[in-house]
Formats: sequence, structure tokens, C-alpha cells
Amino acid sequence: MALIKQVELLMVDLAPKVRRTDAIQTFISQETPIVRITDADGQVGTGYSYTIGTGGPAIMSLLHETLVPRLIGREAEEIGGIWHDMLHSTHATAVGAITSLALAAIDTALWDLRCRRAGQPLWRMAGGAKDRVPLYTTEGGWLHLPTDALVRDALEMKARGFGGAKIKIGKPTVAEDRSRLQAVRDAVGDTFHLMVDANQSFSLSEAIRRADMLAQFNIGWFEEPMVADNIGAHITLSQHSAVPVAVGESMYSISQFKDYLQMGACSIVQVDVARIGGITPWLKVAHMAEAFGVSVCPHFLMELHVSLTCAVPNAPMLEYIPQLDDITTAGLTIVDGTALAPEDPGLGIAWNWDAINARAVAKLSATIGGV
Repeated sequence: MALIKQVELLMVDLAPKVRRTDAIQTFISQETPIVRITDADGQVGTGYSYTIGTGGPAIMSLLHETLVPRLIGREAEEIGGIWHDMLHSTHATAVGAITSLALAAIDTALWDLRCRRAGQPLWRMAGGAKDRVPLYTTEGGWLHLPTDALVRDALEMKARGFGGAKIKIGKPTVAEDRSRLQAVRDAVGDTFHLMVDANQSFSLSEAIRRADMLAQFNIGWFEEPMVADNIGAHITLSQHSAVPVAVGESMYSISQFKDYLQMGACSIVQVDVARIGGITPWLKVAHMAEAFGVSVCPHFLMELHVSLTCAVPNAPMLEYIPQLDDITTAGLTIVDGTALAPEDPGLGIAWNWDAINARAVAKLSATIGGV
């Protein structure tokens, strides 16, 4: 047990390695707020979150001006209490992305600190359900790619042992999406998992039309078919679709997931540890989904989600999109298309502090408190 003495704030901006285009946007950058918490014993925990190109300075301001000053002097092991107090202190701006992303940077740092103090990896401290998880790839399925590129990537990843691939949909016509999926399915065969992601681009009527087409190709899930806050439309789609409906990356509270699960509006939960506000609420959503008999297949953040998917029993796959290569010294350990849970104490992320400090946006950096 040790009190929080100092918190360091940094933000780096990471350019994607490949062009990432979906039905509503192109990823131009990845702002990555980083929080380092030091306790009275000199132990340090590091956490982070992210944006897709905008909003990073707002997150850093919320951390600097509102949240982090409240951490100094708190008992670092009281993670649940701290999370609830931080949420309450921002009640006028919650629920929403900026607040959740700021909370996540703090909460993941506290979990990293807890695990390091205990000498245990996160996946074991958070539940220890399994020590590895199968991968599926999204990185070669972007909407702008020609069909032959989709096929090449899917075949390559299948050869590497990956269990599946996700293809972005949302072309102007059903025929265009059908043609692309047909080509990939014909190439990889019936046993390779194919999922699709519409990135909230469809109306209800269009989502129903596309769902009928998707069922022809044994699609594993239909991700974000419509805007995330239209729960009624998702209930209707789930009742009409033979393809499981997946939601979660654009939801920011435990209660939102509760409503979707309780009302039968989805059958795959894709809770994102950054957008839900950290590991503390992520685990609550995962356990709630388990109680409903629903799988958790989290969005993005594979370097952190590998440990969380291994912590719970109802997380069958992990999304492969490299995110932190430029600021780490080692990536996921992958064997035959399966990611192994990190065994190092903490989150298991090998931060490259020279690279981080070199990339940090000076005007957004700060140190609060003192050791």
C-alpha cells in the first residue's frame, strides 16, 4: 500500500503505418495520451488511451486541470474508489468520449502500478482465464482497398495461422460489398472466419438489406451497422438478422452496454478499454456480458486488450491492428496466429521512453506533485 506522489502527463501523435479508411472516416493520426503514476515507494505505473486524430488536447486539459490533481495523496490500491470519484468529479461532462478517454489513461496506469507492485501480469491479476487468444486481422480489410488486395491479405494471414479477417463494408451498393466478400470467401474457404464492419454508416432499412446479403457468406458478425445510440434500430435489426450484431466501440458507459444486453440489441460486445474509461469498467462489462451468454471481442488496442481477453473466459478472439510499434521496444508475441498473454508484471507493454520523450508534444506535457 502506498500513496500517489507524482503524476507525469505526456501525449504523442502516431501516424498509422497503413492507410485506414472505413465508411465514414480516414485515420490521419492517433493521439496517445500517456499517464505515469509514481507512488511513495518509487514504483511507477503507466497508462494510456487514444483518439483518432482529434480531441487529444481536450483530454490532456481534463487530466491536467481536473483529474490528476485529485490523485495526489490517494492510496494507489483503491482503484475502484478512485475511478468512481473521478467519474463523479466530471459528472457534468460524462457520459462521453473525452471524459472516458481521460479516465482510461488514469485507470490503466493504476492497474499497471498494482500489477507491478504484486509482481504479476495483468491477465492473471484480472482473472487469469487463459494464457493466449486467437487473432483475427483488420489491417488488410480497409474500405479503399481493391478486392484483389483484400484477397491477398486474407490468404497471407490465414497462412500465418490467423483465425479470421474483418472486411470493411459500406460501398454505395449492395452489389459492390457482395462482390468483395464473395471474392474473399471463395479464396479462404468456409472454415476461415469473416466479419464485417459498417462503422455506423447504414440506416435501419439498409442494414436489414445488407444483413440478408451477409448471411450468404457465413459472416461471423455485422459490426456497428448503425449509429450507436439508436438502440431501438439495433433491436429491430437483431430480430431480423441471421448474422450476429456487434456493438461497443462507440459506447462510453457500463449502463449503455447493460441496455443493449438487456434488450437483446446485440450478440457480440466490443467494449474498448479506452472508450469505456479503463480496465475497471471494462471488466464489469465483460462479466455482465458473460452473464448474458454474450462474447466479448474488444475493439482496437491489441497491446492492452491481449491481457484483458486472456483475463476473462468469454473473449474468443483479439483484433490485430498494430498501434504502438513506434513507441515500444517489443510487440505482441504471436505463435501460429495466436497472441500469448504477456508474462511481465503490469500491462505487459514494453514502452520505449526515448521514443516517447522525443515525440511528446511539449505544450501538453506536465508533472504534478513530486516524489
